[in-house]
Amino acid sequence: QVQLVESGGGSVQAGGSLTLSCATSGYIYGSKCMGWFRQAPGKERDGVAAICTGGRGTYYAGSVKDRFTISRDTAKNTVYLQMNSLKPEDTAMYYCAAGGWFLAPATYNDWGQGTQVTVSS
Repeated sequence: QVQLVESGGGSVQAGGSLTLSCATSGYIYGSKCMGWFRQAPGKERDGVAAICTGGRGTYYAGSVKDRFTISRDTAKNTVYLQMNSLKPEDTAMYYCAAGGWFLAPATYNDWGQGTQVTVSS
């Protein structure tokens, strides 16, 4: 059974940085992608970043490209999302997901419980 546990969310002022972590268990990194998604109140869940195996690399939403970096430490079974130059519009619940494709949330079957990120102006 796959388990995903996010941490690292919090409140920060615009321009600040946060690093989210997603500790995984039961997930085989050799298949498909792991991704970070976010959902603001009243809005749909959107893909933020994904890291994929088989040489497929990393993928970012246009709104976070050059500000966010997704990475993976296979020894620690953890995926990270480094977020720099945060903006108020980055405020959302952030979710880690596994076993899907790229930035398409509907393709992911396993999800964490989420961690809140709040950016104040």
